[in-house]
Formats: sequence, C-alpha cells, structure tokens
Amino acid sequence: MRIVRNSLSLLWKIYVGIVFAVFAIVFYPFMLVLLSRKEWKKGSFRIFLFWSWMMRIFCFYHVRKIVYTPPPKGPYVIIANHVSYLDIFFMYSILPQHPFLFLGKSEILNYPIIKTYFKGLNIPVHRNDRQKSARSFILAKKAVGEGWSLVVFPEGGIPDEGNPKMIPFKEGAFKLARALQIPIVPLTFTNNFNLFSDPMDFNGTAHPGISRVYVHPHIDVNKINELTDKELSDYCFQVINGPLLLEYPALNDQFKNAPSN
Repeated sequence: MRIVRNSLSLLWKIYVGIVFAVFAIVFYPFMLVLLSRKEWKKGSFRIFLFWSWMMRIFCFYHVRKIVYTPPPKGPYVIIANHVSYLDIFFMYSILPQHPFLFLGKSEILNYPIIKTYFKGLNIPVHRNDRQKSARSFILAKKAVGEGWSLVVFPEGGIPDEGNPKMIPFKEGAFKLARALQIPIVPLTFTNNFNLFSDPMDFNGTAHPGISRVYVHPHIDVNKINELTDKELSDYCFQVINGPLLLEYPALNDQFKNAPSN
C-alpha cells in the first residue's frame, strides 16, 4: 500500500512540476520585457498573481482562509512559516492587494530559469557574506521606497525534518521592519507540507486538496518599537505557531517554552 501511495505522490509531483515549467516558459519572455525597465517592474507582480491562480486551478488546490484579517496599507513585511514550495506560489493569490517581492537565500540562484525570475525581481540574501548581506538590506530599503512590500520566511527555509514543527526564527525580518518603520503581516500555512512535500523526498506525500492558511492581524509600528528584536521575534513566533498547535495538538509538548535563537 505504501508503494502505491509513494508512486502516486511521485507522479503528482511530476505533474505539478510540468505545470510549473510550462507556465515558467510561457511567461518567460513577458517577464524579460517587464523587468527590462524600472517603471514596468510592478507589472510582473500581475503575472505572478495570474500564475498563482493557474497553479491552483490546474493543480486542483483550493485555499481556505481559516482566519483572514485584511492587511494594512502597504508597504509592509510579510512573514510566514515555511513548510512547502506551495507557500511561495499561494502567497500571491492570498495577498494580492499590494505588490511584494521575496528576500530569499542565494542558493536559489543556482537554478537557471528560476534564477532569472528571482534575481530580476526579488532579493537574494547571502547569509555567509556580511558585505553582500548589507547590500541585500540596502536593496530591501530601496524596494520599500519604491512601494514594494517584502516577504521573508524567518525560519530561513523549509525545515529539513519535523514539519509542521517550526524552528526558531532568525531576526532579520524584524530588524528590517524596525529599520524601515513598516508593519508586519504574519501568515500561517498549516498543511501545505502534506499537499506537496520536498520534491526530492520520494517517500513524501503529494496530492491535490485544500490548503489552510491563517492571515493574522498585522503588527503595527508602535508595537514593533515597544519590543526588542528578540521579543518581537518570539512574539511573532507564537502568533504563527498558534494555529499549528491548534491543528496538531501533539506539538504542544514541544513548545511549552518560548523559542530561543
């Protein structure tokens, strides 16, 4: 039975990968044009928004907003737990109100097609190079000045094991929000790891279904300024972790104490 399940999951991952690749190729020339001029750049967000909906439609994913609090007027910093590659694509159709870009690990630049999409629009973060990390902050500040919101996964990536258990947050997102004096919008994805696990995990699950997401009330600048970076990080951790503890009670024993970095 497990062999059958794993085989079906693998076939589903291949199917999703094909759908992704087809749209990546179709939209590629349009993205090149839009990213060629600064004043056209925000038009690329509409392509990603459309792409997000196409992935949901063609891959039979429905997104259910268990809690939805409208975000404030942008720009703002969007933070979320990271359990699946679906998190990235669903983000556009979940929060279409204000254009945003991602701050993500520089390893993404190793993938040819994705490199063009990511580098042309988003901001790579080189964690092991202080000079390049400082440049990432400058680019983020410039992007906010141009009217973009920012998306950061504070865990630093998809945890290697234990999904949906979260790992302690890095403080970069919170330092950014404080330095730029913009609100924080927290999200929780509770089951995307079951809908589409790591493509390289041949025993991981993958299938169509309903993605559950919580869009929490935003954290305003006054609240941000009242807390230290560590306190703000822990507070946001608890906000995002709350729905996970609710849906997966077994995690409660693992989170009796506040996380520490």
